Amino acid sequence: MSAALTEPSWLSAYAAGQKQGWAQAVMAYADYYCVDGSADDDPDIEERLIMHRPPMVGYASRTGTRRNLAALSDADWRLLVSAKGEHRTEGMRYAIDNGAWTAYQRGEPFDESAFLAVVEKLGERADWIVLPDIVQGGLASLEYSLRWKERLRGMPSQLLIAVQDGMQLDDVARLLSPVVGIFIGGSTAWKEATAEAWGLLARRRNCHLHVGRVNSARRIHICAAAGADSFDGSGPSRFSNALPRLDRATRQPDLFAAADQSLEEAKAASFGLTL
Repeated sequence: MSAALTEPSWLSAYAAGQKQGWAQAVMAYADYYCVDGSADDDPDIEERLIMHRPPMVGYASRTGTRRNLAALSDADWRLLVSAKGEHRTEGMRYAIDNGAWTAYQRGEPFDESAFLAVVEKLGERADWIVLPDIVQGGLASLEYSLRWKERLRGMPSQLLIAVQDGMQLDDVARLLSPVVGIFIGGSTAWKEATAEAWGLLARRRNCHLHVGRVNSARRIHICAAAGADSFDGSGPSRFSNALPRLDRATRQPDLFAAADQSLEEAKAASFGLTL
């Protein structure tokens, strides 16, 4: 990372404990009630609350089209603001995408300055921020994300680690908590094949699970079956008439999402492991 690029100007107060944001408050609460994921590591720890997941939320790529924005707002969808796009929220709740996918599609290097600019402007109030990653980069992507996680230490918003082709559950399990979640990226085939296993891990670690690039009712059903908290897609931003169909799929709960399947069984089914 270039020494000329600096972290957000407001971040140091959170990192030093001079200010408390959403992430700090949630971790204090989770630690008190033993729902910070530690019960997954130590069987002697008893969780003092049952964590209930709210309904799945849809995020749409940011658009400036008023008609589409109104439709998204009426349906209680939110915006996914990309570092490589306009850094505007249009008055809606939002999350921040790091822009790595756009750079990958264009054959460009990751734009660190654009990412830091959107975090500076909007990161303090974002629902979550996807840590910079390397598309389909396996463990190299994870190492890159962790360097950024340390650089953004103290962030009051939730941070998501993008999991990619080649990563295993055990590679990221210890890193997850109620304020550090999972963003399922990678290739489409890998994403669909492993979503359920990542969902089971997210439930064990009490962390947020988001699925990227979801533009069909079929993929929304896959997200619901995995127990995802949210997903994003560009379809509703471009075509307002696509929203009703996708929104209906979002609001249909999967009664089998919390099925009593062990994490070991999910590993074997999704990653082809031999037990």
